[in-house]
Amino acid sequence: MTHAAAAPHSTQEKLARARDAAPRVARLGSEEKNGILRAMAALIAGNAESILEANRADLAAKDLRPSSRDRLLLNPKRMGEMLDGIQAVIRLPDPVGEILEQWTRPDGLEIRKVRVPLGVIGVIYESRPNVTVDAVVLAFKAGNAVVLRGGREAAHTNECLVDILCRVSGLPEGSIELLDSSSRDSVDELLRARGLVDVIVPRGGADLINRVVDTARVPVIETGAGNCHVYVDEDADLDVADRIVINAKVQRPSVCNSAEKLLVHRGIAAAYVPRIVRKLQEAGVEVRGDEETRRLAAGLDVRAALPEDWFTEYSALIMAVAVVDDLDAAIGHIRRFSTSHSEAIVTRDEQRGREFLERVDSAAVYWNASTRFTDGGEFGFGAEMGISTQKLHCRGPFGLKELTSIKYQVVGSGQIRS
Repeated sequence: MTHAAAAPHSTQEKLARARDAAPRVARLGSEEKNGILRAMAALIAGNAESILEANRADLAAKDLRPSSRDRLLLNPKRMGEMLDGIQAVIRLPDPVGEILEQWTRPDGLEIRKVRVPLGVIGVIYESRPNVTVDAVVLAFKAGNAVVLRGGREAAHTNECLVDILCRVSGLPEGSIELLDSSSRDSVDELLRARGLVDVIVPRGGADLINRVVDTARVPVIETGAGNCHVYVDEDADLDVADRIVINAKVQRPSVCNSAEKLLVHRGIAAAYVPRIVRKLQEAGVEVRGDEETRRLAAGLDVRAALPEDWFTEYSALIMAVAVVDDLDAAIGHIRRFSTSHSEAIVTRDEQRGREFLERVDSAAVYWNASTRFTDGGEFGFGAEMGISTQKLHCRGPFGLKELTSIKYQVVGSGQIRS
């Protein structure tokens, strides 16, 4: 039976429908799930203009910040990426039923550790309507029902997408539920839905994530804000450093894997700080700096970085720059101010590169590569549910396998415990 997206259900009714749907989704075989996903992709492609029209209605709001507008925007290129993500997930092995370990005990008991769906996944997110499709596709392929609570700024787009996805024949009723985004009540009900929802994934800014973590009664996979750093070591290839710094900051500044801070080794600061400040400014970046940076970049209009700058995720064309004494000082700075998302070192020195990889305690750590690669698609996961900065139950970009749990299947022949 197909979900009727237009039915006027309360939040509690939608949560109950998802709870009822979860066992039916879990029983679907790999080919059944992939067939439904193919049908979803075909419907999205066939209704692209309707989706873009709904997105234009959301974009017509007058009070959107540039970063919010960028996250909200759909265009033919992003629609193509959305469809590519579905196809990539279809090609991935189905994790459900995978036997992780098996062994036989001395008493003859056969024990298997097997992947199983989590059940009902709640996703609370802001702005980005591509999350609607990513969340549905990943949750469904991993055998779960999904409850979506998007931001009001993307209401038209999300409603259109969910309506289209729910038209697919064979999709169990209640597999995809979209909550009302016009008030915070639906968020509060979702956060309290212990027994109906198995896990909640928040995707958005620090305020949203902190609120979910602080108030949820349901287990949370925390997707963290991205105060990401690039450290340019004294032995860096400066041309490589330029490419990495500019890409990490400029390529898409509104997302969480964009670099917000640049640290420069004092040994090359006199040569490199004015060079990179000039290039950042030519790319449209507002540069804020510590006292040493401003001295070295005199005449380049570098604003003084305030204490709060070092903690701030700008999600905009702004970057704060600091000069540090050495690798230890860079790691100390990152340890103090980072959100443990993504950090990078640029160096030709193998010992320092490997030391940075080992000592920096973030979800993704790079040596001579941009932080912008912290992404499920770029890691080969097809799509991602989010980027976790916690250490349980997963960390970094997470997708299909992380949307499962495990259970032990034990087969005996009449054994009893003495």
